[in-house]
Amino acid sequence: MSEKILKSKLSRRGAMFSAVGVVSLLALGAGAKAQKAPALIRPPKVFEEKDFLARCIKCGRCISVCPKNVISAAEWSDGLRNIRTPVMDYRRGGCEFCDKCIEVCPTGALQPYEGETTSIGKAELTNICIALRTGGCTKCHDVCEYDAVILDEQKRPSIDTEKCNGCGKCVSACPALVFQSFGSAKVRGIQIRPLEEGEQ
Repeated sequence: MSEKILKSKLSRRGAMFSAVGVVSLLALGAGAKAQKAPALIRPPKVFEEKDFLARCIKCGRCISVCPKNVISAAEWSDGLRNIRTPVMDYRRGGCEFCDKCIEVCPTGALQPYEGETTSIGKAELTNICIALRTGGCTKCHDVCEYDAVILDEQKRPSIDTEKCNGCGKCVSACPALVFQSFGSAKVRGIQIRPLEEGEQ
């Protein structure tokens, strides 16, 4: 095969791969535009989500300084525009509202506030809660420092959303995935949901 023919074939192949790459990027962009980013639980902030995203530069300082390792980086499944922004991962621990993440934030995306009066999320029970299914577990109640988990006469829990600030210690303490077999499930017997619009 002559050198001229070989170069021609390589050139056509390169053009084909380039075209495929462009089409893929266009499709990705269109998908990202159409995709509605899921609501996420952020470290302490006072801004609306759009303002937070405008300020956050994804530097990761808040993640590295968290003493409880409860802050992690958002992943692809959290939405394209959220990738590498800080989110709360309560499987690792609960937020102490120590303000260390706020102190190292270079852009003011994270702002000081009182955990006693302001929430970053709200706890809710799931269908694998041991206390609701079989009874005998009071872990979430025992670790709650804000009296947000209430037990009835049968020691079944319920959540006082007025008192819950989303610290997540109840999630970290929940043994549902240890005591019961749920395959590869990640949801525990209690979880923290994002705040609804206007909720505090």
